[in-house]
Formats: sequence, structure tokens, C-alpha cells
Amino acid sequence: MIGEIVKVIVDRPLGSYHPEHKELYYPVNYGYIEGIMAPDGEEQDAYIIGVNEAVKEFTGKIIAVVHRLDDVEEKWVVAPENLSFSEKEIMEQIKFQEQYFKSEIRM
Repeated sequence: MIGEIVKVIVDRPLGSYHPEHKELYYPVNYGYIEGIMAPDGEEQDAYIIGVNEAVKEFTGKIIAVVHRLDDVEEKWVVAPENLSFSEKEIMEQIKFQEQYFKSEIRM
């Protein structure tokens, strides 16, 4: 799946807060890939990095998979096709949520 082009439907845009956990601020766009089911039975979640404005949807390349060792979920990391990020750069951008899990990034 890494390297594939996907369309992310953004339900938590950059600058928004989690609908239930009001203290959780989204410094990146976050959403799901319609029609792709994740291990938790919901549509596949994805972080969008490298886009510095709130968007409603985004088509880009999967550059990494965030595997949670203490949860059933995996998160995909999607970025513009012409950008690349290191593992450290990715974690810096998604730690707002991944800090609550034991996660590893697969690239």
C-alpha cells in the first residue's frame, strides 16, 4: 500500500478539535479513505501531512503506515506526491494523537 495514491475524505480538518475529546487539537488534516476497511471495522483513517491549510478532501501518496502495538488500528500517512518526510518528521506531526499509543512507523 505504501506508494499508492488515495483520496482522503477529511472529517477533522487542520485547526479543528476532536468532537468528543475537546482538548485534542488537530494540527494536520485527518480523515478516512472511503471504501477501505481497517482492522477496527471502520474505514481506514489517514493523517495528511505536507498540506498547511484545512481541506475537505485530498488525493496524495501513502508514505507510511503507523502501526499501533497497543491498539487494533493502523493509521496511514498521506502526503503530496512530490514531498518526502523522514520517520522523525512524520512522528513530530502526528504525535498530538500518537502520544497516547505505543506506535511505530513503517515506511
